[in-house]
Amino acid sequence: MNTDHDLIHDLAQMADGTDHMATLRTRLAVAADRDGILDVAYRIVDSPVGPLLVAATDQGLVRVAYASEDHDVVLQQLADKVSPRILRAPTRLDTVARELDEYFAGIRRTFDIVLDWRLSAGFRSTVLHHLPEIGYGHTASYAAVAQLAGNPKAVRAVGTACATNPLPVVVPCHRVVRSDGAMGGYLGGVEAKRLLLDLEAAA
Repeated sequence: MNTDHDLIHDLAQMADGTDHMATLRTRLAVAADRDGILDVAYRIVDSPVGPLLVAATDQGLVRVAYASEDHDVVLQQLADKVSPRILRAPTRLDTVARELDEYFAGIRRTFDIVLDWRLSAGFRSTVLHHLPEIGYGHTASYAAVAQLAGNPKAVRAVGTACATNPLPVVVPCHRVVRSDGAMGGYLGGVEAKRLLLDLEAAA
């Protein structure tokens, strides 16, 4: 069993110049999970579109964030909107990391990850729930998605829903394009959107 003496010993070693931070983080995450005080676990996943922050609750994957969104800001938002009991706990997200790796390798076309939708609500949530209906390697216009969501006039609202998608890549807002075929904007940047669409088109 880990004791306060063990922690003091590790901290003393750190003071002596030995880097035990990773070990301490792991021990803290395991203890917090065991004691039921870890509400949000997160890790960073390397990808062709840059480092992605992924975070999960006991209800499922709650957030995927690009570096351009500022991971520190995203973590603070999670603390404010979900729970301040948030900790880096990579093993809790092994399945998420594996499925993302498979997707970027071109061998996964759909995600089997359980999702926690609490960060989206109302019409935005309705839009996001319909996005997986756009098949891998295909695109749909903002107008078509508005039709799918049951409000054909809400084209601008569809754009807002995509721009505020808390689960990009997994919930494929990158497959939504303009009616003239132009890509349109993307919360991860136009280059990331182009890479995702090219990846799917080539598979």
